Amino acid sequence: MREIISHRVNPANDKISIHVIDEPGAGGANHEYDVLIPNRDNMRISFQNGPIAENGVNGITQEVLLAIVIDRLESFQKGSFTCRENAMALTKLEEAKLWLFRRTMERMTRGVEGTNKV
Repeated sequence: MREIISHRVNPANDKISIHVIDEPGAGGANHEYDVLIPNRDNMRISFQNGPIAENGVNGITQEVLLAIVIDRLESFQKGSFTCRENAMALTKLEEAKLWLFRRTMERMTRGVEGTNKV
């Protein structure tokens, strides 16, 4: 089990533990993460594992996580916590989502989306 610590920056994040609990898959990425928050039930984040055409939808995607974080930052920007830093983070997250969408569209055009083919 590998621990991720790159999120630790303040007392709240310092108390949250993230553990990678599986071995990397065919593409080199892990699929299962445990998030441990004091005084709460542990949360398991499960990513899509294997080609959708072969395995069906069995986990979330990077795009799903980005959509959640983007929604939160958009909400902060509409409320009393608006700031330049949130706006910059929001811009970069939207850019990341755009690049992932572009990758997907290119894979669909080539007929390899949902497969292990490059």
